[in-house]
Amino acid sequence: MSFRINTNIDALTALTNLDNTGQSLSSSINRLSTGLQINSAADNPAGFIRAQGFQAQLSGINQALANNQDAINYSKTAEGALTEVGTLLDSARTLAVASGNTATLDPSAIQANQSQLNSIVASINRIASSTTFGTKNLLNGSAGVQASNSNAADVNSLAFTGQFNGVAITTPSAVTVAVTQAATQAQVVSSRTFAFGTTTVSAGTFSINGTTFNTTSSETVNQVVQAINAAQGTTGITATYLTGGAVTLTQGSYGSANSINLSDANGVLESAAGSANAAGLNAQGTATINNGSALVTVNFTGGLYGNSALALRDGDGNQIDLTNAGNAVGSFLAGQLTVGAAQFQIGGSYGDTASLSIGNYSASQLGLGAVSGLSLANLDLTTATGANNALQVIDKAINDVSSGQGAIGNFQTNVLQAQVTSLQSAQENITSSLSSIQDVNVASEMTNYTQLQILEQAGVSVLAQANAEPQAVLKLLG
Repeated sequence: MSFRINTNIDALTALTNLDNTGQSLSSSINRLSTGLQINSAADNPAGFIRAQGFQAQLSGINQALANNQDAINYSKTAEGALTEVGTLLDSARTLAVASGNTATLDPSAIQANQSQLNSIVASINRIASSTTFGTKNLLNGSAGVQASNSNAADVNSLAFTGQFNGVAITTPSAVTVAVTQAATQAQVVSSRTFAFGTTTVSAGTFSINGTTFNTTSSETVNQVVQAINAAQGTTGITATYLTGGAVTLTQGSYGSANSINLSDANGVLESAAGSANAAGLNAQGTATINNGSALVTVNFTGGLYGNSALALRDGDGNQIDLTNAGNAVGSFLAGQLTVGAAQFQIGGSYGDTASLSIGNYSASQLGLGAVSGLSLANLDLTTATGANNALQVIDKAINDVSSGQGAIGNFQTNVLQAQVTSLQSAQENITSSLSSIQDVNVASEMTNYTQLQILEQAGVSVLAQANAEPQAVLKLLG
């Protein structure tokens, strides 16, 4: 046994072990208090990575379940409206059968049947135009309007709501854009010119968009320009200088909401003390589509509702986001509109989508093809021939509606509800896997906690004894 006073190796060893026990006990307390065995990546790096992956997958699945429920409600709303249309068509067919019995009906009775049919047609048109889910029309042919960008050079993105100039979009069409005013960046040119970049400026202060710059009489134009550019992240402004000219301040963003406010109290950049202000312009233009059989043009304006000056928008919420290259006066083909296929994100991963086509159930679109030139909208029950034609058209309309209901029902059962069952199973199993990685086994952890408590108490006792060892040296000194 070695007797030393200055160095107590036994005490240091006991202290190290006590520190390790304390850290382990602290981790155990953390696990018990949170219920998690992984509270940070340091606890289990590999397990942390797996847990994060499962958590992200679960978040996607949870949202996908909500999406599917919205899709089910969407389709049920359309199906319910079509059920009422079917009921009205049954009544219309009864009227057509009754009107065909011209041998027993007087003209006033036949006219009454025609009036009743006209009311049925008006009700069907009302249902087709007013059935909505949120702001989305379902039965007027605009359900599922999709805009695809075919001109990446001039357009960043297209987004159409299903309405254009206040009318439902019911026809696939190209989208042509004409930019009538290009967006600009605000610019201020100093009224003072400088011979060279090494020319010194006046001592004083000036501010740009609220940021103050101080200059001395020994500072050069180049140094001032560098200082302005260094503050670009705060002011949004860049400065340039050409030999023999002025300093030009340019706003980094387009539009009227992005301005330059220069206040020069000492005439550093300006020829005299004063201020200069400027604002940019928002892009403006028109978009044209073929909606039905006619070209329709609507004005679009950039910078609305806090959007970018390059994001052209109309009153119906349609938006065309221009690129910098597209921000020039002129016309170009922007993209294509497709109609009738509403797309739903039914899974938690890329590409997990499904679409539902809902057609136009206005009276003018029902029963087409049964009798040349006739639809539900233009039936005549006042003649025997008209009543006979009406029966054929109405039977075709009933088939149109029932086929639509069948397609919606198939989508609900075989796509959405099947997907919900699959997602719920995945949710259960992934949650179980995440729990096995992340959740603490309380019984096991309490056993570990108790053991660490005893070790800590023993460590404190041993450390006290180790600290007392050097006192034995005193006996040698006596």
